[in-house]
Amino acid sequence: MASAEQLWQLVLPGTADLQTVRNACKDLRHAGLAESVGRTSRPGANGQPVRRDLWNLTTAGLAAAASELGRPVREMGGTARDAAKAGAAHALAVTDTIDAFRQSPPLPTKPVARRTTRPAPERVLPVRPRGLGHLRGWETEVALPVTGTFTTPARGSLRADAVLTAPEDQVPVLFVEVDNHTEPAAVVAAKIERYRRFFRRQVKDHRGHDIPMWSTLWDDSDRGGFPPVALMFTKDVGPDARMNRIKTIHDLSRPFWKPSWQTPLDQSMRNDTEEDGWWDHTGTVPVIATHLDQLRTHGPHGPVWWRFGRNQWQPITDALTNTGTKDEYHARQEQRRQERDVVRALEQEQRREELARWEAAWQCQSCQADVEPGTVGPDGYRPAEGGLCPTCEHSRREPAVKEAAQDSAAPNGILARLRARAEER
Repeated sequence: MASAEQLWQLVLPGTADLQTVRNACKDLRHAGLAESVGRTSRPGANGQPVRRDLWNLTTAGLAAAASELGRPVREMGGTARDAAKAGAAHALAVTDTIDAFRQSPPLPTKPVARRTTRPAPERVLPVRPRGLGHLRGWETEVALPVTGTFTTPARGSLRADAVLTAPEDQVPVLFVEVDNHTEPAAVVAAKIERYRRFFRRQVKDHRGHDIPMWSTLWDDSDRGGFPPVALMFTKDVGPDARMNRIKTIHDLSRPFWKPSWQTPLDQSMRNDTEEDGWWDHTGTVPVIATHLDQLRTHGPHGPVWWRFGRNQWQPITDALTNTGTKDEYHARQEQRRQERDVVRALEQEQRREELARWEAAWQCQSCQADVEPGTVGPDGYRPAEGGLCPTCEHSRREPAVKEAAQDSAAPNGILARLRARAEER
């Protein structure tokens, strides 16, 4: 479901004239592939409401699109025909979300030459941030059966507003829920629980083994845990009210996204100084949240995503990557082991040096005390191998030192006589 303006942004952002898109929609309607069964009102350039036609594919159009894309019809989503009759506010918000993810680059087009018009002036194309995935990677209104099948989901199942597969951008699958503030926060939080119920569902593969039902359609990211869910908040209610709603859903859905803290059972693997461990994301649903305006302005690779359980805004790849994992714990353990090995090696080297000094020591000839090589006395004396220890050497030298001191202090000592002779000269 889209207006002509949305199709312009999604498919032909480099086209100068919006009428080109309107004409294409009319051609598709003439061929029975598209229809317009409703209108919407959106603010125009001057802030006044402007009525716009809503376009959607017919059943034949869905089949034709599936053929063009080489995809099964069941992956093409629904026609949203009934939503168009009521203005399709939610469906249009989903289309805006896809556009903000995609950020289709405005490619220049070559105007058709006409003899009756002057050459078109050169256009300056707007610059958009880097987008994520391709249009063919999106599905809308995707059934996720808690019971039943994908084609006939049973009561209690849910429908994802949109599903993105973008393995080229390290996002094998991302389930997107668009929130217009039309539902209580508790209802939105309950959807996370229903996502977990769907992700937990097992089916038999061709060999009779139990596998997750969701993995029969989508690939795993190998990041741990279930596939991620992105909450897109579209209503402009101000940053404080917006954040309060996100935090409320965050708190209400905590049991479904919060990983469990694990510590090693083997006491020898524990750190002596702190209780270290890891977060086990098994059975949890990673949830990331942002606002449509942020996504439009900065793109999905900007710091616009708040991962439930964290305290900062991150690019989408960082937000989807689990932190505090068991692999990180083992990396810390390895780092600590290497540090212990270095300390142990230094201690062993010190012991070897002490042993070498002990083996090279000798006994003082006077007091029989052990004298190690490199010993230095208080007066700077270093005994040669086999010599006296500093204490005995000091005792041996002490009488001569005292005699020299007394002689220098006496009035008729040798130093006094030398000074007197110098003065006479």
